[in-house]
Amino acid sequence: MDAPIDGAMDSKEALPFPLEQHCSFPPPYEAAAYPKAQPRRRLRKLISSRVRAAVLLLALSLSFLCFWNGGHSSSSRPIVTLSPLEERKFQFGLSSCAANDKLPARVEARDRKENPRWNPVSGQDRTVVLRNVTLFDGESFLEDAVDIIFSKGLVVSVSHCSSPAAAAAAAAALSANAEEVDLHGAYVTPGLVDMHSHHLVDAWPELEASTSDGNEVHDSSGPLTPFVRALDGMKAYDGATRLIASGGVTSSLVIPGSANIMGGEGAVVKNAWKPGADGEFVVADMLLGGEEGAARYMKMACGENPKSVYGHTRMGNVWVLRRWLARARELVDRQDEWCEAAGVATAAGERARLLAEKGGYPEELELESTAGMLRGQVAMHNHCYEPEDMETMLRVSHEFGFRVRAFHHALSAWQVPEMLKRYGENITIATFAEFALYKMEAYGASLSAGKILNDHGLPVAYKSDHSLEDTNAKYLLLQSAVGHSFGLPADKAMQAVTSVPAAALDMEHRIGYVRPGYDADMVVWDSHPLSVGATPKQVFIDGRATLDPAAVNESTAKVAVGQGADAHRGAGKPAMRATVADEERAEFCSRAQRPGRSFVVSGIRKSFLAEFPDLLPADEDQGRAEQNITMVIDKGEITCIGGGETCRTAAMQLLQRRGSNDDDDEGVVSVDLQDGHLSRGLVAVTSSLGILEISLDPETGDGLARAVSPEAAGDPGSIGHAKYAVSLGGSKVKSKMFARARLGGVTRAVQPPMTDGGLVVGVSTGLRTGVGSTLLNGGLFRDDVAMHVSLGGDSKVGEGAISMAVERLRALVRGGGKQSKRAGVDGPEGDDSWNPWTLVANGSLPLVVKADSTHDIQQVILLKKDYPEVNAVIFGGHEAPLFADELAKAKIPLIFTGTRPGHDMWTKKDSPPGPPLTRSPADTLSEAGVLYAIALNTDGGPPGDYRIQSLALEASWAAKYAGLGEHDALGLVSTNVEEILGLERSGDVVVWEGNPLQFGTPVLAFQEEGGRLVVGSCWPNEADD
Repeated sequence: MDAPIDGAMDSKEALPFPLEQHCSFPPPYEAAAYPKAQPRRRLRKLISSRVRAAVLLLALSLSFLCFWNGGHSSSSRPIVTLSPLEERKFQFGLSSCAANDKLPARVEARDRKENPRWNPVSGQDRTVVLRNVTLFDGESFLEDAVDIIFSKGLVVSVSHCSSPAAAAAAAAALSANAEEVDLHGAYVTPGLVDMHSHHLVDAWPELEASTSDGNEVHDSSGPLTPFVRALDGMKAYDGATRLIASGGVTSSLVIPGSANIMGGEGAVVKNAWKPGADGEFVVADMLLGGEEGAARYMKMACGENPKSVYGHTRMGNVWVLRRWLARARELVDRQDEWCEAAGVATAAGERARLLAEKGGYPEELELESTAGMLRGQVAMHNHCYEPEDMETMLRVSHEFGFRVRAFHHALSAWQVPEMLKRYGENITIATFAEFALYKMEAYGASLSAGKILNDHGLPVAYKSDHSLEDTNAKYLLLQSAVGHSFGLPADKAMQAVTSVPAAALDMEHRIGYVRPGYDADMVVWDSHPLSVGATPKQVFIDGRATLDPAAVNESTAKVAVGQGADAHRGAGKPAMRATVADEERAEFCSRAQRPGRSFVVSGIRKSFLAEFPDLLPADEDQGRAEQNITMVIDKGEITCIGGGETCRTAAMQLLQRRGSNDDDDEGVVSVDLQDGHLSRGLVAVTSSLGILEISLDPETGDGLARAVSPEAAGDPGSIGHAKYAVSLGGSKVKSKMFARARLGGVTRAVQPPMTDGGLVVGVSTGLRTGVGSTLLNGGLFRDDVAMHVSLGGDSKVGEGAISMAVERLRALVRGGGKQSKRAGVDGPEGDDSWNPWTLVANGSLPLVVKADSTHDIQQVILLKKDYPEVNAVIFGGHEAPLFADELAKAKIPLIFTGTRPGHDMWTKKDSPPGPPLTRSPADTLSEAGVLYAIALNTDGGPPGDYRIQSLALEASWAAKYAGLGEHDALGLVSTNVEEILGLERSGDVVVWEGNPLQFGTPVLAFQEEGGRLVVGSCWPNEADD
């Protein structure tokens, strides 16, 4: 018998030590924090279910009597004896009737005595005692440290460390050969629950013909495939499972994709590697509820995805769906009618007549899962983005009497929270924290959506949508951190990846909490779970430790921690981003953005401008140390910055000389900060900024240039220049992408052309992101930055093979691109000085090569060896850490997008995954001496810069595990970019409230124009107003 739960089991039968009840059980999901709407009920359903139950009971009893009496009755009416086949047919019908109202078996935590997933061969073999834990238990962060005891995959006890009972229980456990781990106050949370993933069905690396099984798209089935099951496409050997588990995600709902209106059934899995007793890749061993009697989930989709696949309008899609649901409802009615008739026929001794007239129990295999959804046995999870789609699905759900359990993605749900509460039944919003803007129905997203939905009492969950590197489920917790930074309370942010999704999956009795009676799924974190770069030090699934402590220690060796018992508490509770009321912002910014204004900024705790170019006077106490620093800007010129009396005196003199009259254009604006920080303006290497506002919709910008044919690769007239493609409308137009750039402190960006593939990408341009920047007033700080080419999959377009692209690239470099010019192309006849390939060949224009695989990276190294004058730069470089020493020796810099890699593509399959499995890729590069900068990756997914506001956070994450200081971390996204691409050093300055490496908020961003600083943005927000 398995280990007892405190106060719930007889301890003498299981563990050789006594345990007491120390913890309460979780509140029901419909708690006051999330008020539940009154459920809808159809009168007919209420009546018919009771009638069916009574009639069915009678039928089963009479059927038994019929068997007992040999098929005869004491009545004078003869009863026709059924043949064995007919008897089986009739009994099957009765059992089907009995199953119609049956829901999956559920044992509440207080009554659980075992974890059904535990086995004596591969299961947890020793009781574990975690001592001195700082616990988030699924509901809240507990104030006092606790001890946790778990055995045979089940949490047994959670108790305060100071209680005598806890000490006695721990002592008894240790005397019984338990393993004790003192965590010294480390944070522990429940195993994370991801309620939307596609791993296992779309295994990594994804190869379309062999590993991609997420969408059943075929002419024979059309847009309605509720009859397919993700279970039948799962591959238990998907290596992504290990990555996901290493990020603390212990349970996932794996569902089909969203190409179809009804995509099929999903299943909840534990992300355990070969968890069965045989240690083999068996899907059944991963299932949380087993194959029989498990909870069932229907994936549905509305909006753009099914529209784009099948060509229907929204109206057409809904009609197709309603027609299908009507068929299923008719089947349900026929089944109910048969069940009632079966009861009557049994009582009257007319079973044979029933079979003769009505046949057996009505079945249609393709409608079975839909009928189950109408009966409430299959939970409906709906991919929907926009308000009209969610409203439509609620309307349809009312019409056919089923419940929408959760809206997935739902990026515009924050716009209609009261509608969702009014028409729904405690609907969970399973959304993204920042993944957005990539298509029109994702354009209505808000970074504050989590806060807004929570403020209206709607349950909020964050999910991964794991399929691409961009949506790697390993980093699910980062979404909660981002959501918290934009105003979602810390406990709700943690619930969003633990107890809320568990409840939405009807599994809150087993997972999502660390309390007695729950599965022993827990994560030990190296810092506060909502801090930047929080990484598991250990992950327990069903009580089994899944991480190698030696690998964890090696991967986190460079992390700076304090000394003593609190060494692993990390950064403490992270702060939310600073905000300001709309009226205050409007008043302040109207003054700050007037031309000619001067500024006095005080309350600065840290400055990262120690090497600011030629603008700073010698001031002994200027630097990066924490102090009360003041910055003085007099008519666009920094006249003083420092923490001594010099700058405070300069500030007072400026105020006395110019005053702060709001009506005076030469007045002084005072900025008083609480936790001020100064940094350079960040520099981003972007994927679509200024070219496409919505990256998957070419109508929202310049569009995608056709791939340059191999024959025309050396023709200057065939090479695209981003300076002609980017759109800079300044304050005259709104752009959510530029708004997010400003929100992240990005003042400059380098943007290459956008193409639909091919070796040659084109010449990038350098642009400013300020509110007032246009093409006519210096918005492009450099017309031509670098020549971009792409190896790997893109280069196969036109060339057919990467090797042919390599040969062509070498020929273009060798010959300076000399080919015949096309008529009408700018440039004097016979003059090649303006030809990009000529500039590449002589080293005056950097050659940026997109290369991720070791093969492609080695080809760039060989190119540099043969043509040393070429200024070669690698972009991407996922597998570059494997050749870090060689890159350093060849002096090839790297614009790195693989700081947190995913193995979604074959060209990235050998990328070091980073902590806690391996050393950080950034650590490897730093140690080898490679000059590198960081850019955000969108390779393999929709192009776009939706995460540009988190650029500094990406640098912070990399720096944490590479052992870099804050100044060097910011250099990864500013000065290093400039050095690698040969750009002049920027004089842009950003004033932050809070640390930019820890969710700080820009207050003012100054752009350098003509040697003077002008306000490029003021308290930027995502609304771009």
